[in-house]
Amino acid sequence: MRARYGLRFAALAYLTLLLLLPVGLVFFRTFENGFEPVWNAMTDPDFLHALWLTILIALIAVPLNTIFGIACALVLVRQRFRGKAVLNAFVDLPFALSPVVVGLALFLVYARTGWFGPWLGAHGIQIVFALPAMVLATIFVSLPFVVREVVPVLREIGTEQEEAAWTLGASPLSTFRRITLPAIRWGVTYGVVLTTARCLGEFGAVSVVSGNLIGKTQTLTLHVNNRFQAFDLVGAYTASVVLAVLALMTLFLMNLFRKETPRVDSGPAGDQALR
Repeated sequence: MRARYGLRFAALAYLTLLLLLPVGLVFFRTFENGFEPVWNAMTDPDFLHALWLTILIALIAVPLNTIFGIACALVLVRQRFRGKAVLNAFVDLPFALSPVVVGLALFLVYARTGWFGPWLGAHGIQIVFALPAMVLATIFVSLPFVVREVVPVLREIGTEQEEAAWTLGASPLSTFRRITLPAIRWGVTYGVVLTTARCLGEFGAVSVVSGNLIGKTQTLTLHVNNRFQAFDLVGAYTASVVLAVLALMTLFLMNLFRKETPRVDSGPAGDQALR
């Protein structure tokens, strides 16, 4: 009994020191001088642009990585082919590489002196120090999350229900929509939550390829760093709190839309539903 309570206390103390206390202190520092300085920081045009740009990048990167993640997970689990181990290893590459290295790699490929830079410049296309490079960097660093959440779920559910649906005459698309997707929905949901959090909080790769131009290519994480270096602590704390609130809103929406999907029964009724 003592060992069990001691283990719980140790876990709670560890989380408090590393997570709850620092985050709580940020919230306290943000509002310790009242709401007016916070409001001034939140209505600053540079802050608003950084917030809008951060949300825009997430709105582009998350759906693309969700579609890729589901497709890649299906390929890894349901198909056998040469090079499968290589593909599986490449999916984990963003976990192994530092985001700064990712940003540098994109810079070397798409900058004016990079591999594709002269051709892009000749056609008036700007990738680096613009939105496209920031989106590419964010997609790269957040790519594995949906895949790694969906793969174990696909392995767990097996193929029996899908094969039964095919036997009943369901098309591959109908089988995926009515059988596979409902079965993996929570893996997809958790992957989307992790991907969204990663997109909102990305700093290293984006800082390399964006140029950190205030009011142009500065995301909210870059804005926090910029305000902190300028000794504008209220501005830095406010942007940090907004990032935290966005993450909490993502978790809240995940739980809000958590609804059970009705199962498709076998037999004539199931046959009719699948058709």
